[in-house]
Formats: sequence, C-alpha cells, structure tokens
Amino acid sequence: MVNKSENADNKHSKKIEVEETPKQEQAQEKPEENESVEETEAEEKEEPKKEPTAEEKLAELQDRYLRLSAEYDNFRKRTLKEKIDMQKSANANLLEALLPVADDFDRAMQSVDEAKDIEAVKEGLRLIWGKFNGFLNQQGIKEIEALKKDFDTDLHEAITKIPVPSKKLKGKVVDVVQKGYLLNDKVLRFSKVVIGE
Repeated sequence: MVNKSENADNKHSKKIEVEETPKQEQAQEKPEENESVEETEAEEKEEPKKEPTAEEKLAELQDRYLRLSAEYDNFRKRTLKEKIDMQKSANANLLEALLPVADDFDRAMQSVDEAKDIEAVKEGLRLIWGKFNGFLNQQGIKEIEALKKDFDTDLHEAITKIPVPSKKLKGKVVDVVQKGYLLNDKVLRFSKVVIGE
C-alpha cells in the first residue's frame, strides 16, 4: 500500500512540477518584457522629439521662397526668349513663298533693258502682278472694293470730300487714294478714299 501512495504522491508531484514549469517560464519572461519597456521609455526620455523653432521654420520658408522665385525667374526668361525666337522666325514661311515673285521681278528688270518690244514687257509685268495677287489670295488677303460704293467707316478712311455733279455720287466713294485689304475678313488696312458731297 505504501507503494501505491508513493506512486500517487510521485504522480502528483510530477504534475506540480509540470504546472510550475510554465509559471516559472512566464515569470522569467515578464522581467524581460518589463526590461524592454523600460529600455524604450529610457530611449524616449533620452531622445525627445524636437519641434522646429520659429527661426528654423522662417529659414525653411525663406529658402523655399528663394527657390520658387528663382524658378519663376528662369521660367520667365526662357519663355521670353522662346517668344522672341518665334517672332523672328514666324514670317519665314511667308517670306519664302514671296521669293518666286521676287525672282520674277528680277528677270523682268533684266529684260526691260534689253527689250525692244514694249508689249512683251507689259505682258510679263501683268503675269507677275497676277502671280502676286494669287499669292495674296492664298494667304487670305483680299482687296476692299471701294470705288463708287457707299462710304463705310468700318472699311474706309476718308481723306477729303469733293463736290460731285450728280446726287447719286453724294456720300459715295469717288476716288481711291490707297487700296485697303482684308485678312480673313478682318481689316488689315483701311482704304484711303475721297468722298463725294
């Protein structure tokens, strides 16, 4: 009987040992956790988060302002240079299209000195004039028709008035001193005209 009770006591003691072991481990772990928490708190105390001072904020804002100002100044200079370059080369296509007409005038001027037939020279000048008018039409330029039309301040610029023999010509354009032109239905140059009164 003693053996049975001893065995029971042994079993019971083993259970106690098994139960005590996890508790001991937990007890041992807790100090480690406590140590790590204490270390973290100590680090936080050593390195407090620094709030930037007013002087630092001001210095940062001034630096940012200077950088933005310099970037804007560079942008303005660059766009101004591009605009000037564009204006210089904007008429390049137009002038290139005018060169054949200039070549025709050169040939006409050379032939004027050697020409014996004046009618051939006149015909050549008419051809050049027609070619030039065709070029202007391609560019959207049209002549403002003014002669014997009603005076229109949107299209005509009156230079003077002259008396006219007929009542039909009163208030109408009786002479065109300088032709006017439209560019895509917008006045490029007003017609300088004489009006009848």
